[in-house]
Amino acid sequence: MRGHLHHLRRDERGMSLVFVSIGFMAMLTATTLAIDVGMFMNSRSQAQNAADAGALAGAVALVYNDFDNRTASGPAVQSAINTATTNRVAGGIVSVTPADVTFPNDPSGQPTRVQVQVFRTSERSNPVSTLMGGFFGVPTADIAAVATAEATPANAETCVMPFTIPDRWNENGKAWTPSDTFDPGDVYIPLKPDPDPNTYYTGYNAKRDKGLEIVLKASNDTNVTASWYNPWDLPGSVGADDYRANIGGCNSAIIKPGEKMVPENGNMVGPTAQGMADRIALDPGARWEGSPDGGCNCIQNGDPKYRISPRIVIIPTYDPAIFAAGKQHGKGLDLQIVNFIGFFLEDMHGNDVVGRIIPVGGIIVANAGPAPVGMFPHVVRLVQ
Repeated sequence: MRGHLHHLRRDERGMSLVFVSIGFMAMLTATTLAIDVGMFMNSRSQAQNAADAGALAGAVALVYNDFDNRTASGPAVQSAINTATTNRVAGGIVSVTPADVTFPNDPSGQPTRVQVQVFRTSERSNPVSTLMGGFFGVPTADIAAVATAEATPANAETCVMPFTIPDRWNENGKAWTPSDTFDPGDVYIPLKPDPDPNTYYTGYNAKRDKGLEIVLKASNDTNVTASWYNPWDLPGSVGADDYRANIGGCNSAIIKPGEKMVPENGNMVGPTAQGMADRIALDPGARWEGSPDGGCNCIQNGDPKYRISPRIVIIPTYDPAIFAAGKQHGKGLDLQIVNFIGFFLEDMHGNDVVGRIIPVGGIIVANAGPAPVGMFPHVVRLVQ
């Protein structure tokens, strides 16, 4: 009997089953980590995409809808929420409330930023379910992400039109209209790097002037009238053919405020009309909807291949006071860029160009210096 027990004590049969069981548990643990951790990383990336998209959408709404409306029901907050929630995380919808959309200041203290937080967490009743973690008592995991986008003034433009109009000014004793002329007593206050709050910039404003209709006419070269345009040569271009091509297409030269515009010889009435017709033909079904006091105030593209209608063009503006002073003293045209406006080409009335002012994007270049706060075009970009 003692020999039999001694044999059993030394018998190693069945130990392989123990090792296999231990190995199986180790493999199961590793598989759990591989599957669930991989899923968590993918979900985290998806959550970041949702936050990024929401922040960018909120910043775009500030620029193109209403820069000052930061209410829960306003376009910036609602665009951020609607865009973020269309981006699913692990097949589920993220939680984003108006309180999760905030508007921090940029480093200079300006309210140009939109921050969006997205959640799939137990606290929001929408955690991400684990695939294997339930076997180890971890049935769900919390996923969250945050992103910040910025709608900052641009300091340069490209694809600029080869004609310019005077910047907006304050009429002496009456409301300004696009048919007014710059006369003695009228006041133009230009952009400044650090504007005095008591002398605000008088030029075009993307929010106030959105939807304003202007009929552009060839300048008679004697007065500064808000609706009269002056042709000029873009860098590397000269003559009527280049002028028309720059209207119908895109001259990629980077143009900055402060640059001089070399006037074209002649009023270029014919090439302007031809170039505008070429541009309108790119998207003939596009139309303006709404009005300055209601509706959507937006462009409806006729051609679905365009995300932004090519009938939205960029027009540089010049200082009307400098121009008028030069003409009064018999000097040549003094055209210096002070700003840019977005302009939707509605129609042609003979040689006159009918359009509406609209917000527009711009670019930032390193050698142009900081953009003044009141610049019309803005750049939307992720910053965090």
